[in-house]
Amino acid sequence: MAPVQVVVKPAIGVQWGVIVRGAARLPWTSLTVRRQVRVFLDRSDLIQPNPPLLGYGVCVFEVNGDGSDAFFVAGFGFPNRALAWDGARLTDKTPGALAIGERQSIGVAAADLNGDGREELYVLNTDTFAGTKRWGDSLFAWRNGAWADLFLDEENAPLVNRVAGRSVCAVDRFGQGRYGFVVANYGGPMRLYERTAEGKDQLAEQAEQAGINRTTGGRSLVSLPLISLPGRMDLFAANENSPNFLFRNRGNGTFEEIAEAMGVADPYENGRGIAVLDADQNGRFDLAVGNWEGENRLFLQSPMGGFMDAATPEMADPSRVRTVLAADFDNDGYEEIFFHNIGQPNRLFGWGERSWVMLPIGEALEPFGLGTGAAVADLDGDGRLELLLSHGESDAQPLSLYQTAPNQHHWLRVRPLTASGAPARGAVVTLTTAQRIQRRAIDAGSGYLCQMEPVAHFGLGLVDQVEQVEIIWPGGARAVLDRPTVRQSYTVPFPGGASS
Repeated sequence: MAPVQVVVKPAIGVQWGVIVRGAARLPWTSLTVRRQVRVFLDRSDLIQPNPPLLGYGVCVFEVNGDGSDAFFVAGFGFPNRALAWDGARLTDKTPGALAIGERQSIGVAAADLNGDGREELYVLNTDTFAGTKRWGDSLFAWRNGAWADLFLDEENAPLVNRVAGRSVCAVDRFGQGRYGFVVANYGGPMRLYERTAEGKDQLAEQAEQAGINRTTGGRSLVSLPLISLPGRMDLFAANENSPNFLFRNRGNGTFEEIAEAMGVADPYENGRGIAVLDADQNGRFDLAVGNWEGENRLFLQSPMGGFMDAATPEMADPSRVRTVLAADFDNDGYEEIFFHNIGQPNRLFGWGERSWVMLPIGEALEPFGLGTGAAVADLDGDGRLELLLSHGESDAQPLSLYQTAPNQHHWLRVRPLTASGAPARGAVVTLTTAQRIQRRAIDAGSGYLCQMEPVAHFGLGLVDQVEQVEIIWPGGARAVLDRPTVRQSYTVPFPGGASS
């Protein structure tokens, strides 16, 4: 295996550098520990300005072409907002074309559709509960120095989605570093938008060709190598008033629906948020699914195949849940699961003594918050994740920003890139220490309305040595970093550089 050149971005105050590493894969180990409680601190004062709005989905991507990510918040009848870190606070840096305040935007996701190295942005607009809507969706691409909606092009206009949808995610179904956008519609068929071979900005609707053009009460989507071989992105869709879908990638660009056979159909619940994590530390990804006013699920994946619900009574307890996400907020080496509710207190769960337990949540409790979307990112570069919450539907409320208190825990961040230099959404990153193994999937769409930063963030607790990091891209390409330094952010290019 050829060495991989990796760009290293240390924590703030340390200079940039370049390293070359290579190593073999190490076996799985596990360790169960008692969790230390870390609660959230309100840092909403860092958002300037922060007026009330009907906010929905949140995604994290490079909005302004300056090499740094921003929070993008969908506004329902309000302008969309792009919040970037200016060195002291989050400020509004929304390009005018992306604001589109007259539309009722809810779902958002980013990915490199045309293979030019810069992510496009899909904004799902919904002005009715179900069926045909007034406003079509928007698909923004950077063209001639500005953002342009590809659905306004004459050749693309007939393809615009005019069915009430809820969520959107990205999928690289062929493993070639070029993504499509999957739309979960409500009362109409799912959609899959990809570029054509004829032109960089010409679109094709390929849901039928891929085998995912199902009609249901679509609510949420995730896409990653969930049950297929490493490098093949599957799709899981949580639905309302109908069974969930699990689409297995056959490896030829088509999918097979197997939710019932795999134990995740859950036909009598109404799906909302989905978080992906290795909840039982067995080396396979699991699904934390929030169901609207029904029992929540923690679907654990067995090495023998299939899933089993292992939600504790506290986690299963019904609530008015919207977004669900998993992240290591306190950098102790174990991800927490966050349930964002509307009109009810939020909930946080952590792993301890072989069980998931409810944790004190501090100022992020928000008992009167009208929760909709949520996303995590480390925009200020200090190695700790920020949690941005949006609110809306029944009343306008400001955004909220939370972070845990500083501690002595170590961390490491990995950003894989495609051959074109865009974020490699759907890549799987595995980190090995002498104590245990952690896995993350680079987010392609986080369940309901949202999408997280395109970075694998690992907390390490007091462990200060990492033995290796392995990255497997969609398509199966692989690279290994040998003994990377903790408290660093690594940008890892596609092995072998650009491809045709």
